[in-house]
Amino acid sequence: MATTKKTDAAKKSNRTDGIHAKVKPSSELGAIVGEGPLPRSEIVSKMWDYIKKHKLQNPDDGREILADATLEKLFGKKKATMFELNKIISANVS
Repeated sequence: MATTKKTDAAKKSNRTDGIHAKVKPSSELGAIVGEGPLPRSEIVSKMWDYIKKHKLQNPDDGREILADATLEKLFGKKKATMFELNKIISANVS
């Protein structure tokens, strides 16, 4: 039996596993994305919103993120690559 679009949409909106599971950000990460529990997917989106809003991507290499004072606390260094971002996020959620 085929599922309807409404049923599929309801299943997607109620997901609580994997990237959709809500996690609690550390205080450093919370300064950027907010203190409350959020799905990892939303944390990643908010991180990129912050990076783009503050123009923190290296203009010569868009894969590199140049940390401002807030991100430096989170990264523990002056810059990180976009590939390191998920590892940094994982280390700062519980």
